[in-house]
Amino acid sequence: MAHRFGEGMQSTMASGPLLYERLTWPKVRDAAAEDRVAVIPVATLEDHGPHLPIDADLRITKEICLRVTGDLADQTVLLPAIPHGYSPHHMDFPGPITIGWDTFTRYCTDVGTSLARHGFRRMLYVNGHGSNQNLVEMAARLVGLEHPDVLSAACFYLGSPEGLAVVEEVRESERGGMGHACELETSIYLAIDPDAVDMTKAVDETPPDQTEHAWMDWTDGSLKLMPWWSSFSQTGVHGRPTLATAEKGKTLLDAAVAEIAGYVRELKSRPLPRRRNPRETPEGA
Repeated sequence: MAHRFGEGMQSTMASGPLLYERLTWPKVRDAAAEDRVAVIPVATLEDHGPHLPIDADLRITKEICLRVTGDLADQTVLLPAIPHGYSPHHMDFPGPITIGWDTFTRYCTDVGTSLARHGFRRMLYVNGHGSNQNLVEMAARLVGLEHPDVLSAACFYLGSPEGLAVVEEVRESERGGMGHACELETSIYLAIDPDAVDMTKAVDETPPDQTEHAWMDWTDGSLKLMPWWSSFSQTGVHGRPTLATAEKGKTLLDAAVAEIAGYVRELKSRPLPRRRNPRETPEGA
């Protein structure tokens, strides 16, 4: 979608999202002055079974962010996606590009601090790869610590109570069926680009040793374990992709867009943080 030129930065939704990389530097300055929320998609390239392209996390996350920033075109600016993440446990399978946890965290932080130096005060990292999440959250926190007047947040799609309710509404699989290259991710990819999905090669695989505390689904158990992926998945799949449909994918995608748009609106409406001197009693008490 094309970037927008013309008088000022305001325009209709029909002109599409404001793409950061397509702006001139004066337009970047204008976008920051308008107090827009900078939306930063983050994902990775890694194996997603024999039926999905290795860009599954990246493609899904980019599509969600593209739709959100299109719907909220006058409140946002869309950054280029960060395509490579933290995936060392997937390296037994051909395809993954993995970045060291510290390098990746610093990289994500540097993107945010660069935006802060240009005047952006509100930013949202939208992550689509599970093993990135703690690192992306840390990056968002570090941006706020380095720039105390910045609201910097991180999220994973379909993680809110409303989003999870939609997940439960559409799923047919048991717990463990929505882990990776699964009923959920395959359904969303079918809704986005069905020609890129080979459902004739979709196979179901779930680890046999999931327990009361250690299990992986769209939400995980309380005991966190992540050994080498090949130790519990021969195909790269964790879940039930054979249950995926484009209809489910559309419902899930729409829910994810509504959810992330809600986060953007909240960041847009919240007051910017302000450091204060410690007091023995709250102000106004």
